[in-house]
Amino acid sequence: MPISPTVEGFRAAFRRPLFSVTEIAWRWVTGATAMALLLFGLIEYLDTLPIDTGDLLLLRTRQPYLAGVALAHIFGGSLGRAALALGFAALLLIVLWICTSSVGRFATVRALAEYFRGKVGGPVSTDERTNESNDTPHISTNIRALLRLNFLRAAVVMAATLGLVGAAIVADFGSAGRYGEPGVAILLFIPLAALICLIAWALNWFLSLAAVFAVSTGEGAMSAIVAAAELCSQRAGAVLAVSVWTGLAHLIAFGGASVLVVMPLAFVRMMPWRLVALASLLVALAYFAFADWVYVARLAGYVCINEMPETQAGTPPPIGVIPPVQSTIDRDELILSDVPNLLPGAPA
Repeated sequence: MPISPTVEGFRAAFRRPLFSVTEIAWRWVTGATAMALLLFGLIEYLDTLPIDTGDLLLLRTRQPYLAGVALAHIFGGSLGRAALALGFAALLLIVLWICTSSVGRFATVRALAEYFRGKVGGPVSTDERTNESNDTPHISTNIRALLRLNFLRAAVVMAATLGLVGAAIVADFGSAGRYGEPGVAILLFIPLAALICLIAWALNWFLSLAAVFAVSTGEGAMSAIVAAAELCSQRAGAVLAVSVWTGLAHLIAFGGASVLVVMPLAFVRMMPWRLVALASLLVALAYFAFADWVYVARLAGYVCINEMPETQAGTPPPIGVIPPVQSTIDRDELILSDVPNLLPGAPA
């Protein structure tokens, strides 16, 4: 009976919450580390800013021009060091994300692959579990492939960032001149930025799909990319269905979370601001957790498409060429034989 990879993906994420817990763990640990690093870095940077009595007097006047002079004097000469420190911290966070994402994605995809293989072929025997526990070289190979794929994903994000900067420069050049207008720059920047973001999103999605093959089938980085392209060409309908339905669920969750975050802000004057901030933070954390759960469901759908046969995954088998009907003639039959009948009494 054909099954839906989308339904199986949501079912796997619902029945096996440990898959979602693993994904949430490495994502939130990385995010918390990044936020803590940026927060402490900002605090340390603010402690190094020189503020004298003259700057305080200018700031207390609350005049925009005088306050701007004071801020220019305070931040003068230190923005370059802050930008350099921010760039160095960003590189460290990228390296941290590449490592944690590779290990976390390996654990999640491997567990999902074993889950769907168990559904196809029944429970795993003790001998197979013993063989799987001794495949340390395969684990290192898979993690190396994931490291390469995640490095490519980080390179795509950095290239997209540089592309947005280049789009802004091109838009500025296009609107420059004697009759240049700001509206022209906006009209030039928005299509270029949308095209860059669309290409970056497509490449990032494709590389994340290749991670499924890097773990489930033990492919290398380039072989996993080729396998992902073959899956998209052969099972395009199933892949599109999983992506659309999970994306729709994510979009609905984002809309609901946006409404729930804005609602407490209307009670800022009636309630303590700390309570409002706590409510907004809880709603944001709930949204992030649900978004990670939906991502696990989408990943499970892709693994289901890869592991399940086409006849079970809702895709009909390809229609082949009907072989010609082969008719055999029994040469021993006297009726069909071309040898003259030699029975007694029969005419020669």
